[in-house]
Amino acid sequence: MIRLFFASRLLVSSLCFFLWATAATPVVAQSSDPSSAPDPAPAPDPASAPAPPATSAAVAQSAGDDDTALDPAEPDFTLVNIPTTMRLPLHKGDFHLTHRFNGNLRGSTFGAEASDLFGIDEGAAISFEYRYAVLRHLEVAASRTNFNRMIQLDAKYDAIHQGDARPVSVSGLVSVEGANNFKEQYAPAIGVVVSREILQRVALYASPIWVHNSAAASGIIRDTFYVGFGGRVRVMSTAYLVAEFAPRFDGYAPGDVEYAFGIEKRIGGHVFQLNFSNSQGTTFGQIAGGGAPQNLHLGFNLTRKFF
Repeated sequence: MIRLFFASRLLVSSLCFFLWATAATPVVAQSSDPSSAPDPAPAPDPASAPAPPATSAAVAQSAGDDDTALDPAEPDFTLVNIPTTMRLPLHKGDFHLTHRFNGNLRGSTFGAEASDLFGIDEGAAISFEYRYAVLRHLEVAASRTNFNRMIQLDAKYDAIHQGDARPVSVSGLVSVEGANNFKEQYAPAIGVVVSREILQRVALYASPIWVHNSAAASGIIRDTFYVGFGGRVRVMSTAYLVAEFAPRFDGYAPGDVEYAFGIEKRIGGHVFQLNFSNSQGTTFGQIAGGGAPQNLHLGFNLTRKFF
């Protein structure tokens, strides 16, 4: 409707200009004397011609509104577990794989941990996710982890993108997860992600999230409100340091506050991250459950963007 309105105004303005130009053109009387004919008008100089107006795509791109453009400070849709405000281009996708190995790096001596290859020999909690942009700035995702065979369905709307007139980016989140392949222990969640980038080197995040039925595994109905805080620092052109923690401010809060940190490398459309965390959970409800006391798990994230 807006494009039609502006197109109609442009059409009417062009027609008025054409009629004005036609009426303003002086009529030169024809003469049989060739010498009295007016001199031909000089050819226009291409260099002096006004530049064509910028297209809407060019204006959007110059304003930092190109979803396909690489943002050096925000290469992935998560830090370690908490979400970011990275945008997914329309009708594009992203695959995300996580491993959280079962071995506890704080549970024994260095030699004993090395003999198990730092927990890799003891299996892992594995999660895989695919997200897709169904509309511009609206993406949906589905993930499944062998941790309680949990399936999470979620959506993210990237409402505000940081720019000259906007100091932060803001995205809205909704999700629901269910254990045993989405058959029981349903836990819906709603939240917001706010981010601030600094000089394309640092990205800081705050993500308040409310989770309903966060104690579903215990058979009681409780809620949890937590805020995920974190940041990503680009230490080289394609290498980053990441860290996060998620304190619970209200409701059900077992265990310790979830925390994680790591190092990652971006290679084209891939991002590989080696991380350490006190939790093997990756869904919103699992993060609300906190981390295991005195635990530290080796893990990794692998992302492949299809754009």
